[in-house]
Amino acid sequence: MICTQPKVETFYWVAILFSRSLGTALGDWIADTNGVGYGGGVLVFVAGLVIVAGGYFFTKISRTLLFRSAFIHTRPLGATLGDPLDKPRAEGGLAISLDAASGILAAFVIACVLFLPQKAGTHPGETEKPA
Repeated sequence: MICTQPKVETFYWVAILFSRSLGTALGDWIADTNGVGYGGGVLVFVAGLVIVAGGYFFTKISRTLLFRSAFIHTRPLGATLGDPLDKPRAEGGLAISLDAASGILAAFVIACVLFLPQKAGTHPGETEKPA
């Protein structure tokens, strides 16, 4: 069911705005300000995702909470992974133009969609439908 009530829509878009803006800022802050660099920043957010995955596989923590936690971790991870592409070499980057870096990331996403197997899941409590 899709809810289109103004309050729900407003909450959704405010949550997206904050998670995207603050996620990018958090990724930059971890990598630039704390001296861990881009590689260390990636490790921080991958560790967070591993913890969330562990919660999914080994606990009964709310799946909604785990999904939201994973969603929040992906934004700073993406920022930390993408930043080194266009940063100057003196700052630890690869000094690739912004357009080329965007193309590389787009090609990576397309390759993942094309080559990683996709399978529809079932909702817990539902029985699988015969093929």
